[in-house]
Amino acid sequence: MAFDIDMIKKVYAQYDERINAARQIVNKPLTLSEKILYAHLWDGNATEAYERGKSYVDFAPDRVAMQDATAQMALLQFMQAGRAKAAVPSTVHCDHLIQARDGAEQDLTRAKQESSEVFNFLSSVSNKYGIGFWKPGAGIIHQVVLENYAFPGGMMIGTDSHTVNAGGLGMVAIGVGGADACDVMAGLPWELKFPKLIGVKLTGKLSGWAAPKDVILKVAGILTVKGGTGAIVEYFGEGAESLSCTGKGTICNMGAEIGATTSTFGYDESMERYLRATDRADVADAANAIKQHLTADAEVYANPEQYFDQLIEINLSELEPSLNGPFTPDLYTPISRMREEAGKNGWPTKVEWGLIGSCTNSSYEDLSRAASIARQAIEKGLVTKAEFGINPGSEQVRFTADRDGLLKNFEDLNATIFTNACGPCIGMWDRAGADKQEKNTIVHSFNRNFAKRADGNPNTYAFVTSPEMVAAIAISGDLGFNPLTDTLTNKDGEQVKLDPPTGDELPTKGFAVDDPGYQAPAEDGSNVVVEVSPTSDRLQLLEPFAPWEGTDLKGLKLLIKAKGKCTTDHISMAGPWLKYRGHLDNISNNMLIGAVNYFNEKTDNVKNQLTGEYGAVPATQRDYKAQGIGSIVVGDENYGEGSSREHAAMEPRHLGVRAVLVKSFARIHETNLKKQGMLGLTFDNKEDYDKIQENDTIDIIGLTEFAPNKPLTLVLHHEDGSSEEILANHTYNQQQIEWFKAGGALNIIRAGQAS
Repeated sequence: MAFDIDMIKKVYAQYDERINAARQIVNKPLTLSEKILYAHLWDGNATEAYERGKSYVDFAPDRVAMQDATAQMALLQFMQAGRAKAAVPSTVHCDHLIQARDGAEQDLTRAKQESSEVFNFLSSVSNKYGIGFWKPGAGIIHQVVLENYAFPGGMMIGTDSHTVNAGGLGMVAIGVGGADACDVMAGLPWELKFPKLIGVKLTGKLSGWAAPKDVILKVAGILTVKGGTGAIVEYFGEGAESLSCTGKGTICNMGAEIGATTSTFGYDESMERYLRATDRADVADAANAIKQHLTADAEVYANPEQYFDQLIEINLSELEPSLNGPFTPDLYTPISRMREEAGKNGWPTKVEWGLIGSCTNSSYEDLSRAASIARQAIEKGLVTKAEFGINPGSEQVRFTADRDGLLKNFEDLNATIFTNACGPCIGMWDRAGADKQEKNTIVHSFNRNFAKRADGNPNTYAFVTSPEMVAAIAISGDLGFNPLTDTLTNKDGEQVKLDPPTGDELPTKGFAVDDPGYQAPAEDGSNVVVEVSPTSDRLQLLEPFAPWEGTDLKGLKLLIKAKGKCTTDHISMAGPWLKYRGHLDNISNNMLIGAVNYFNEKTDNVKNQLTGEYGAVPATQRDYKAQGIGSIVVGDENYGEGSSREHAAMEPRHLGVRAVLVKSFARIHETNLKKQGMLGLTFDNKEDYDKIQENDTIDIIGLTEFAPNKPLTLVLHHEDGSSEEILANHTYNQQQIEWFKAGGALNIIRAGQAS
């Protein structure tokens, strides 16, 4: 039986009334996305039609999911909210703090020792507040959620940008910062700007080497890393129905890389099969009873151009396997053009590593199809040219794959089976030789490939592709190898060709597992003690941020003018810094150390206006803070792209940065800044970015009349004594302005619980 089945049935019981009310208000057929959104309004039945991309709306998510790195700060905030128990079903998953190095058993043992303090904290705080806890080794959060919690037509939020993976089971699942999770767990409404809608019509059917991953790689190439910002991507058509449930999850998962709010598919037979295979027949039966509401109205898919803000069509029968990268997940190259593109761009074609796993591609089907290539290699006398690593998605997937011989297929090629965890995908990879920073190429089935992302080496060229293509390219050791046309030389000197991959959508013998790794919370957690040592360097209880002074902000120093791509990895790196995710002051020592300084093209090297010397960004900002001087960060386009990492907002706030001024924001990061009481501003004229000088002191004028849709004025005081004014826009509504005035959303929550 499913977790929280009573909650799911309650959601479904409201669907008919809420959808009918919404249809009458909107007065037109509804997309699936609109149905789920209108069915989850905080105030109940719809009373107005919301404007896409403009209306701020309060929603009531059904559940919250948190991974161990972000859960620390989310739960440290929740502990201040004054509640005895989480208001909605919530879970914590320990998957980020396990470094890949030697293999599953050794790595997991080491992680439990090194991060015992954090795991014990998360276990005890979950136990106290009624939160389900998944132990280290249980699996990657999004695979575990898909197997246990996701349900068609539901709405969930999670403290990880790839929460969107649950769209594979027909949810609207959205990545958020920990402050948003704290709100929902505290029983408050969750605010979101009503998304625009992008429709992707899939026709035909995948065959041969093409995989679901190739669908989203193609979409990323079309939309780019910011083309989905502020939108839900809804997939439909005969091609969509032909995909497996976990294949749909892969597509939705990597929708985070186009900046989409989330992605989703309508409920169909593949989802029903998956629910029943994962011991959730009760959810399948409940979904079948209202299945007309769990997909768009027929008129929408018949005439999609009338109902979506943008429409993309992809014929799966014509889709070619591809690789995206390097250094960005939207640089799309079909495999037939890879050798030419690599030569043209100077990409190293010798492949050093092939990595299969991550929350994007670690299902049973993924391992099954990739294992079929590994099996062929053994049978045809091939020797793997690249090193090989595998991260199963969950203990259930690992146990079942091991039972069915899939892991042995990889081990026969000398692959290393890592822990059921994120590992290399998030930089938790102790890769031998990475410190030499040699130019090299890896291929992986992950979702992101920013510089330094996997191994910390800025010269690692990482390419994203499907698990089966990872296997083929790792075996060949050649980035340009095209398994559709090329042959390989086996150990007997013969030319052999790999056959297309085969695999099972679901295990024919069913899933099996001895211990899935789940810990249920105490029925009554009132006597559970959550201890945080005041001398810990891993955990630190939070102090409330100071409220706004009530005046305009004057005399702000320019901390850094970031040039080009500045993701949350640049603002708050992962990898070795993950261990400080529960200690705000310690992790603030990585603030913006990856951002490129416009004025000298260096990272972690900015001018301290008080001394005239150049130094590390965090140290410079700490100097300003010690002197009681605020500062401002200036950035380029799509600032804050990437993970939902709220530390990228909390660190500048903690160290005294008052505002972030950019050409444009990634959605989650802009929201995170607002939640922490920061000013997130955009240039009214993007060319004004060029007016910012290295020694500028900046005033922000108009805060005493801070109001929605009313720009603020910035006065730039230059070193030569001249000054000029520019306009800065913002997207703050009245509630968000109150967050700013109070010093952060949590201060308002705390005050409300105390009253």
